[in-house]
Amino acid sequence: MPFIHITLGKPVSSAVRQHIGRQATDLIVDLLGKRREVTAVLVEVVHTGAWCISGEPQSEAATPTHCEIAITAGTNSAEEKARMIAAMHAMLAAALATVPEATYVVIHELPASDWGYAGKTQSARRMTASAL
Repeated sequence: MPFIHITLGKPVSSAVRQHIGRQATDLIVDLLGKRREVTAVLVEVVHTGAWCISGEPQSEAATPTHCEIAITAGTNSAEEKARMIAAMHAMLAAALATVPEATYVVIHELPASDWGYAGKTQSARRMTASAL
Protein backbone atom coordinates (compact mmCIF):
# COMPACT_ATOMS: atom_id res chain seq x y z
CA MET A 1 0.00 0.00 0.00
CA PRO A 2 2.40 2.62 -1.08
CA PHE A 3 1.78 6.32 -1.22
CA ILE A 4 3.73 8.37 -3.76
CA HIS A 5 3.85 12.16 -3.46
CA ILE A 6 5.40 13.95 -6.43
CA THR A 7 5.86 17.69 -6.17
CA LEU A 8 6.48 19.74 -9.30
CA GLY A 9 7.79 23.30 -9.26
CA LYS A 10 6.22 24.33 -12.54
CA PRO A 11 2.69 24.01 -13.93
CA VAL A 12 2.07 21.10 -16.28
CA SER A 13 -1.06 19.95 -18.03
CA SER A 14 -3.50 17.56 -16.39
CA ALA A 15 -2.57 15.02 -19.07
CA VAL A 16 1.08 15.15 -17.96
CA ARG A 17 0.08 14.82 -14.28
CA GLN A 18 -2.11 11.81 -15.13
CA HIS A 19 0.70 10.25 -17.18
CA ILE A 20 3.14 10.68 -14.26
CA GLY A 21 0.60 9.16 -11.86
CA ARG A 22 0.06 6.12 -14.08
CA GLN A 23 3.77 5.64 -14.71
CA ALA A 24 4.64 5.98 -11.00
CA THR A 25 2.01 3.34 -10.21
CA ASP A 26 3.39 1.01 -12.87
CA LEU A 27 6.92 1.40 -11.50
CA ILE A 28 6.01 0.62 -7.90
CA VAL A 29 3.96 -2.40 -8.95
CA ASP A 30 6.64 -3.73 -11.33
CA LEU A 31 9.78 -2.92 -9.32
CA LEU A 32 8.66 -3.16 -5.69
CA GLY A 33 5.85 -5.70 -6.08
CA LYS A 34 3.18 -3.47 -4.54
CA ARG A 35 -0.55 -3.91 -5.13
CA ARG A 36 -1.92 -1.59 -7.81
CA GLU A 37 -5.39 -1.36 -6.26
CA VAL A 38 -4.09 0.22 -3.03
CA THR A 39 -1.37 2.41 -4.56
CA ALA A 40 -2.10 6.13 -4.25
CA VAL A 41 -0.24 8.87 -6.12
CA LEU A 42 -0.51 12.61 -5.57
CA VAL A 43 1.06 14.83 -8.22
CA GLU A 44 1.12 18.32 -6.78
CA VAL A 45 2.24 21.58 -8.38
CA VAL A 46 3.71 24.42 -6.33
CA HIS A 47 4.53 27.93 -7.51
CA THR A 48 7.85 28.06 -9.39
CA GLY A 49 9.08 30.95 -7.24
CA ALA A 50 8.72 28.78 -4.13
CA TRP A 51 11.51 26.43 -5.25
CA CYS A 52 15.20 27.18 -4.71
CA ILE A 53 18.24 25.04 -5.44
CA SER A 54 21.67 26.22 -4.29
CA GLY A 55 19.79 29.04 -2.61
CA GLU A 56 18.59 30.38 -5.95
CA PRO A 57 15.13 30.41 -7.53
CA GLN A 58 14.83 27.96 -10.39
CA SER A 59 14.68 29.04 -14.00
CA GLU A 60 11.69 28.41 -16.18
CA ALA A 61 13.75 25.99 -18.33
CA ALA A 62 13.70 23.06 -15.89
CA THR A 63 10.89 21.60 -13.81
CA PRO A 64 11.99 21.33 -10.17
CA THR A 65 10.80 17.95 -8.95
CA HIS A 66 10.74 15.96 -5.71
CA CYS A 67 9.28 12.48 -5.12
CA GLU A 68 8.57 10.82 -1.78
CA ILE A 69 7.48 7.19 -1.59
CA ALA A 70 6.07 5.61 1.58
CA ILE A 71 6.27 1.83 1.94
CA THR A 72 6.14 -0.61 4.83
CA ALA A 73 9.54 -1.19 6.43
CA GLY A 74 11.32 -4.40 5.49
CA THR A 75 9.21 -5.23 2.46
CA ASN A 76 11.87 -4.49 -0.19
CA SER A 77 15.60 -5.06 -0.59
CA ALA A 78 18.20 -2.32 -0.99
CA GLU A 79 18.64 -3.37 -4.63
CA GLU A 80 14.92 -3.11 -5.34
CA LYS A 81 14.79 0.35 -3.77
CA ALA A 82 17.85 1.49 -5.74
CA ARG A 83 16.20 0.33 -8.99
CA MET A 84 13.01 2.17 -8.00
CA ILE A 85 14.88 5.42 -7.33
CA ALA A 86 16.71 5.21 -10.67
CA ALA A 87 13.57 4.31 -12.63
CA MET A 88 11.44 7.00 -10.97
CA HIS A 89 14.07 9.65 -11.74
CA ALA A 90 14.30 8.49 -15.38
CA MET A 91 10.50 8.51 -15.74
CA LEU A 92 10.19 12.02 -14.30
CA ALA A 93 13.01 13.32 -16.49
CA ALA A 94 11.37 11.82 -19.59
CA ALA A 95 7.87 13.06 -18.70
CA LEU A 96 9.01 16.59 -17.85
CA ALA A 97 11.75 17.03 -20.50
CA THR A 98 14.18 18.81 -18.15
CA VAL A 99 14.62 18.37 -14.42
CA PRO A 100 17.42 19.81 -12.24
CA GLU A 101 20.25 17.60 -11.02
CA ALA A 102 18.87 18.14 -7.49
CA THR A 103 15.78 16.06 -8.24
CA TYR A 104 15.38 13.73 -5.29
CA VAL A 105 13.48 10.46 -4.96
CA VAL A 106 13.11 9.53 -1.29
CA ILE A 107 11.80 6.21 -0.02
CA HIS A 108 10.43 6.32 3.52
CA GLU A 109 10.09 2.94 5.20
CA LEU A 110 7.40 3.11 7.87
CA PRO A 111 6.83 0.53 10.61
CA ALA A 112 3.77 -1.62 9.87
CA SER A 113 2.25 -0.41 13.15
CA ASP A 114 2.48 3.24 12.10
CA TRP A 115 0.37 3.39 8.98
CA GLY A 116 -2.40 1.71 7.06
CA TYR A 117 -5.45 2.20 4.89
CA ALA A 118 -9.20 1.69 5.20
CA GLY A 119 -8.89 2.05 8.96
CA LYS A 120 -6.42 -0.82 9.56
CA THR A 121 -2.70 -0.70 10.17
CA GLN A 122 -0.40 -2.87 8.09
CA SER A 123 0.33 -4.86 11.28
CA ALA A 124 -3.38 -5.60 11.72
CA ARG A 125 -3.60 -6.71 8.10
CA ARG A 126 -0.66 -9.10 8.56
CA MET A 127 -2.27 -10.61 11.68
CA THR A 128 -5.60 -11.07 9.87
CA ALA A 129 -3.86 -12.67 6.86
CA SER A 130 -1.82 -15.05 9.03
CA ALA A 131 -4.94 -16.12 10.94
CA LEU A 132 -6.51 -17.32 7.69
